[in-house]
Amino acid sequence: MMQLGKYEKYLIEEFFDDYRAGALSQRTFTRRVAFITGSMAAAAAAMLLVGCTPGEVPRSTDPMPAPEPSSSAAGTGGSGAVPGAKSPLSVPEGAPGLTTATVEFPSGGTSVSAYQARPEGQGRSPAVLICHENRGLTPHIEDVARRFAKAGYAALALDLLSREGGTANLDRDAVPGALTQAGAQRHVADFAAALEYLRSQDFVDGARVAMTGYCFGGGITWQAATELEGLKATAAFYGPAPDLAKAADIKAAVFGVYAELDQRITGGMPALKDALAAASVVHQLTVYPGVDHAFHNDTGERYNQAQATAAWNDTLAWFNQHV
Repeated sequence: MMQLGKYEKYLIEEFFDDYRAGALSQRTFTRRVAFITGSMAAAAAAMLLVGCTPGEVPRSTDPMPAPEPSSSAAGTGGSGAVPGAKSPLSVPEGAPGLTTATVEFPSGGTSVSAYQARPEGQGRSPAVLICHENRGLTPHIEDVARRFAKAGYAALALDLLSREGGTANLDRDAVPGALTQAGAQRHVADFAAALEYLRSQDFVDGARVAMTGYCFGGGITWQAATELEGLKATAAFYGPAPDLAKAADIKAAVFGVYAELDQRITGGMPALKDALAAASVVHQLTVYPGVDHAFHNDTGERYNQAQATAAWNDTLAWFNQHV
């Protein structure tokens, strides 16, 4: 039987749920799975594994389906309002009182690119590392960085596909596969390098650094919490749990955001909560009612303003208490 890695399984199951809900076409679902698994034959096996019927999967000889037209811009460094943003918390590029830039720092013998947003004229600020969703570094994630900057944090949102040429230069359906092929350990190592970069900046209080991530990035945030020294607090939004055997390695105060309807992720919360409690890790895991996976992303169909705002305010309160 086909074996899928942790993040391969997580993403393919997520895309299957979106496909079943009508949020993804069969063509896009097939493309994304094929990019993750590496071939149409492997894509068919993976799609059967997560619940597709034989009539829904491609033949091994089928060509890669053509991409569907994009309905929104990807990429970085734009100006003005964020495409598709619906949150009243959205902060446009060029907002007064903030300084933004694309920066690079060394990691693993190469350079990693990141979007940086920070408050102007504040001296040394606490900082937050941001891990993007499976879509890569998008205008939405840059907006999140600016929201943190507006709240007084120096925010750094990495492009984990910098080595592959950057999110904006990749086929959007290839991005999840590129992230899984790179491997979680590379991503965590890039965040370790980003932490050192922040500590070297004269506008950052290097003793006060947090990390947050969304969906796929929530999983990387949990893993980083088990491996990185120097994080004061983390906030993982509906991400897959870390290895529970490593819960005792967590030194940060950890906050978990869960969606009531997202049982694929929320169903694992009780075991994680028990592991954190047994390891005496400072933690809070909150289930937000009536919402599904990705409810914080205000450019998506599952966005819920009331619960997204609550989760955002709870995250800031957690960081303000522990960072």
